[in-house]
Amino acid sequence: MDKRYEYLEHTADARFRAYGESLEEAFENAAYAMFNVMIDTSTVSAETSYEIELTSEDIEGLLFNWLSEILFVFEVESLAFAKFAVDRLEQDKDNFRLVARALGEEIDLSRHRFGTEVKAATYNDMRIERTPEGWMIQATVDT
Repeated sequence: MDKRYEYLEHTADARFRAYGESLEEAFENAAYAMFNVMIDTSTVSAETSYEIELTSEDIEGLLFNWLSEILFVFEVESLAFAKFAVDRLEQDKDNFRLVARALGEEIDLSRHRFGTEVKAATYNDMRIERTPEGWMIQATVDT
């Protein structure tokens, strides 16, 4: 799939659509889209791997938790991420479950170029849809 994500017009926040041939790839590209609002990820090295395991009752909640968790790690652990790898995204009878890694390094104000602050992930107009090409995720983050 050529296009990983695109930004959509929004009056106050940042809205994007992320794409993937698989749902895992669409989740990875949603993370790239959110992080590239905050920081130029091409300036970040993938030196450190941060393991993430999340569950939710529905797929929208899992996306919200995924974006919220990597934003939390960015803010609290001062880690900027350059790559995202969703190793497993599965559903059992009660929950959706995600196992992933975010790869990056400690924030270095002398090298990393920052953009717009993202305050939080939101459920605003969130969409997760299967398309003829794979999957499309639409998400809005509070800036």
